[in-house]
Amino acid sequence: MRCVIARFPFDLIKSEVEQSMSGVTPEPVTGVSVTIGRQVYPVMQVGQVITRLNRRDFTTGEMRRALTRLGFTCQDARPVMPAPDTRADENTLGW
Repeated sequence: MRCVIARFPFDLIKSEVEQSMSGVTPEPVTGVSVTIGRQVYPVMQVGQVITRLNRRDFTTGEMRRALTRLGFTCQDARPVMPAPDTRADENTLGW
């Protein structure tokens, strides 16, 4: 499939993307992610690997559209539960 990422044309094939990402350790997901095989990768990490461009050169939206058109499943980041407040209770004299 032909797509334009960061104003550069790329011919991407699903099997080639899967092959490029095999053996790559996924980074922690903080934004949009994509499932490739059994691994969940940040979309920007996948974009950097398959295009060999700097992550600042393309957007999450560009990569998400390209990967979705190839047949991959993209998800938004799950909301992170805030850590429990470990401070002393305000009513307690903890000074």
